[in-house]
Parts: sequence; structure tokens; C-alpha cells
Amino acid sequence: MLGEATHGTHEFYSWRAALTQRLITERGFSFVGVEGDWPDCERIDHSVRMRPGAHEDPRDSLLEFERWPTWMWANEEVVDFTRWLRGHNATVDVPEQVGFHGLDVYSLWASLRELLLYLRENDPEMVPAALAAYRCFEPFTEEPQRSAPATRFAPLSCENEVVDLLVDLRERATHGAEDEFTAWQNAEIVVNAERYYRALVGGGPDAWNLRGRHMDETLARLLEHYEGRIGPGAKAVVWAHNTHVGDARGTEMAWSGEISIGRLARERYGEDRVVLAGFGTHSGTVVAGEAWGAPMAVMPLPEARKGSLEDILHLAAPPQAMFLFPADDRPDLLGHELGHRAVGVVYDPRREHRGNYVTTVLGRRYDAFYWFDESHAVSPLRTHAVDVLEPEAYPAGV
Repeated sequence: MLGEATHGTHEFYSWRAALTQRLITERGFSFVGVEGDWPDCERIDHSVRMRPGAHEDPRDSLLEFERWPTWMWANEEVVDFTRWLRGHNATVDVPEQVGFHGLDVYSLWASLRELLLYLRENDPEMVPAALAAYRCFEPFTEEPQRSAPATRFAPLSCENEVVDLLVDLRERATHGAEDEFTAWQNAEIVVNAERYYRALVGGGPDAWNLRGRHMDETLARLLEHYEGRIGPGAKAVVWAHNTHVGDARGTEMAWSGEISIGRLARERYGEDRVVLAGFGTHSGTVVAGEAWGAPMAVMPLPEARKGSLEDILHLAAPPQAMFLFPADDRPDLLGHELGHRAVGVVYDPRREHRGNYVTTVLGRRYDAFYWFDESHAVSPLRTHAVDVLEPEAYPAGV
């Protein structure tokens, strides 16, 4: 699992890509799972695996990203990697081609639409059930956040409709069939997205944890699916924010009962089968928005807060470095609680020293850490439209 301290730093994206290329070519990794939406990433997956009807250039698939913040995946750094991945896949047999998949939970409406299209073509008898689920959300005009407050004042929920749909698809899904697996995954997203938006009303860690468990379960389904294709030994590279990749038990997140996919992976697979790698930077520039839905902008990333992990590494470490944390020999620094920078898609550099830091015990949170003293903004693509109704990483920004 390869992290990032921001969603808009060139070095994080380019070095994750370089590491992933080596994991694929030298260690036979099976797919990349990212902190992104399944339907959007499925278009990329079809392009890099040269599925019929897919774009020949993955860049065209990335240009179709519509939901804010588009720059998270629609950027030149991801273009370079996905073009490389398509070239790699052209040299191997179809079962060994490496996929690109979204792990996140936000694509409620897009997943519902994809389900309807699939069922109309492949299983017309199930269309009424899918339409019932779709119509349940229609009063909220594709703004699922509005369905959550409604449940506080009335017993209104779409859970029964979407769960009934999911049960049917689970029973019919065949793990070896790509289209049926995708339909099943979209149904899982609809169920968990409905629960996620309702959990936002109650506050606390429930919504965050539901999202984390959805990503963990999606990753597990993908590993099982790939093992059905290639046999035992499927392996995944995950790209997500440090707050997801790191083990939450090594941070202040654990104090409030929050989990992370890094922690869940260690618990599910065992610590000796999981590598958690964080990324960090001291200063530079970053792409972010001033508010939800605001135009993306290249912003200054000020020097890190005094006494933070980034400040200490700025004073003591080389400009670029990789740190490995052996379990039986950890320097004192790795046992200290230090502020560790975490920048989301919404960012205000003027508040840098009052927020944007997560108290962290570095040697418990990660197995490795990649350091870039000075960093630079990603290069976003100019996508055609931006939909802010279902914001990425809502409401936390990571």
C-alpha cells in the first residue's frame, strides 16, 4: 500500500508509479487499486487491458472524469502510468494482464446507472428491482447527502431496495465473469454508499469506518477474483492517502475509534504479507481547492510546522530518502508521537500551522516512508465538466 500526504503532489504520484512498475515487472503484481470510483476506474481498466470498445489511449478515459476533484486521478502523472500499463499488458497473455480498479464508495448514482445498463442487456427480469432502487433515490435529485438528513426526521431509507438487489446479484455472480463481477461490485457500492450517507448524519467515526471497510472488502473481492483468473498468489498495489494506507493504531485516529485500510489489511492478511508505505514532504506547491467544488489551484505548501515529523526530516534527512522500519530494530524517533502532515482536497495554506497534522508514531503507522524535502504540484488534465453533487472524499477531504 503506497500512500500520499496530499492528493496533489507530483512526487507522490510519480514515485508511486515507478515503484508500481517494478512491482508488476519484477514481482508479478496483479492489479492496482486506488482511492477512486469504480465506474470511472473501470473505463481506465478497460483501456489498459485493451477491452473491446475501450479508448486506445487511457488519457481519453481520464478526460471523462466529471466529479470534483477531477485532478486526483485526471492528471498527467496518471496518464504516464496508465499508458505504460497498457504497453505492458500488450506483451502478456490476457489472464496475466494487470488491472486498474477503484476501491471507494462514493459512486452511488453512477453505479446505479451502470447496474441498470447491465441488467437491461443481460438480465431483464431483474430490471424492476433495479428501477425500484433507483426511484427510491429520485426525490434527492442525485444528491445522496440530502437523503441522509431525511432519515433523521422520518423513517425514510432506500436500504431495503438496494439490499434486495444486492442479494440477487450475489447469488447470480460468477467470479470468473468480468461483467457479472462488475455488476456485483456496483451493487455493493450502492448498498454501502446508502449506508455511508446516512451514517454522516450521526457524526462520529461511523461514516469514515464504513468507507474504510468498503475499501477493504472491495480489495478482498478483487484478490479473490484475480485468483480465480490466474490461480493462487494474486497481489495488489493500493494507492491512497496516508490516512487510509497507514495503520490507524499508530495515530490519533485510534483515539476516536477510526480505522484504516492499512490496519484492516494487516489484520486480514497478517503483517508479514502487507507493506504499508507512507509519503511526506516539507514544502513546495500542491493542487487543491479553497472549498468544496472550488476551481482547482496550484497553492503554496508552506514549510512544515516546527517540531513535526516533516520539520525534523527537513533538518536531518537527505533531500530525498527511503526509510525502512525493521520490526526488531527501530530508532527512538520511530517511537515518538509527532505531528505528521495530511493535506486533503480542500486546503488553506494560511491555516497550515493550526491543522493538517495527524499525531503519529511513525514506526507503528508504516513499514516504510518515502521523503521529499521539496515537492511540486501535479499537472491536472483539463476535463470537460465537474459535478460537485457527490464530492470525492466527502466530508473529510482524504
